[in-house]
Amino acid sequence: MVETVHVPLGDRAYDIKIGQGIIPNAAKHIAPFLTRSKVAIVTDENVAACHLQSLQASLDGAGIAHDALILPAGETTKQWGPFTQTVEWLLSQKIERRDIVIALGGGVIGDLVGFAAAVLRRGVRFIQMPTSLLAQVDSSVGGKTGINAPQGKNLIGAFHQPSLVLADIDALSTLTPRDFLAGYGEVVKYGLLGNAPFFEWLETNGPALASGDVTTRIEAVRISCQMKADIVVRDETEQGERALLNLGHTFCHALESATGYSDRLYHGEGVAIGCALAFELSARLGLCSQEDPSRVRAHLREMGMKVDITDIKGDICSPESLVDLMGQDKKVIDGQLRFILAKGIGAAFVTGDVPKTEVLKVIRHSMGHA
Repeated sequence: MVETVHVPLGDRAYDIKIGQGIIPNAAKHIAPFLTRSKVAIVTDENVAACHLQSLQASLDGAGIAHDALILPAGETTKQWGPFTQTVEWLLSQKIERRDIVIALGGGVIGDLVGFAAAVLRRGVRFIQMPTSLLAQVDSSVGGKTGINAPQGKNLIGAFHQPSLVLADIDALSTLTPRDFLAGYGEVVKYGLLGNAPFFEWLETNGPALASGDVTTRIEAVRISCQMKADIVVRDETEQGERALLNLGHTFCHALESATGYSDRLYHGEGVAIGCALAFELSARLGLCSQEDPSRVRAHLREMGMKVDITDIKGDICSPESLVDLMGQDKKVIDGQLRFILAKGIGAAFVTGDVPKTEVLKVIRHSMGHA
């Protein structure tokens, strides 16, 4: 069974297809988009080992020609060097504006390939085939593409919507427990920002989801994608409401920068810590009850996730330096940091009115400082 979430963006509308067995049957979904029987696939070494052969077999069966570029795995691929390599490879493949580029992988591949597609010949079409939970519920949907800069995460990029998203739930079974839980950080975020019943559902079904229950996995991905699609349609280029999707991300991006975008901290782990800190900050400011951050932390802990900065292995820079790193965030407007805070679970809002002293207190507490 394949569930479909539609993203109604006029002439750039597209479907997100969610279900089992999608990669081995990808050709039937991809074929309607082709003006000629040729695609270019970009993936990484880890994903290629698990899924590339299955995708290629499907394309072969449908008579669709294909070539693949396999990049190194990891966040360090999301920078100028691999980006340039990808664009030049696509040009060498003589990819035309009406052709399709396939991004087969997690968030790094989706973001990088989407950006390459956005600038190649001033915009070619691409299909997202997200293989991680994080990519399936977040980065593959909504058209945000980009790479990291030395100054911060995702500072170079473009809005470029995919033509189709194919989320194969079976791909999640190849993830390590840590990779899966990192993606779960983004799932929880949707409940916290605007869907209290979904958060309650996760409190009940989270353990089954983590242990591999397919039905709950499909439902979690579907609800997450529907929530993101609804917000993107209302605010595609993040002028207002879409910023809610960055709940936890202001803290997260600073922590990722402080850990050198390394495997010390996965993005979704940073989001989980960031959500806990955002609720802690909200409670300190008297915006929500103290029970809310306690409930958020309890669920994240029950799922075996990182909750505090002290959960990150190794040394982190000073609390003051972390606040400085937040100043590089894309959400800075007129030099003022914007935070996504909450009046309760499922009731997030965007504000620029946050005293730096309170942010510092929350960070110090999470780092185990008095």
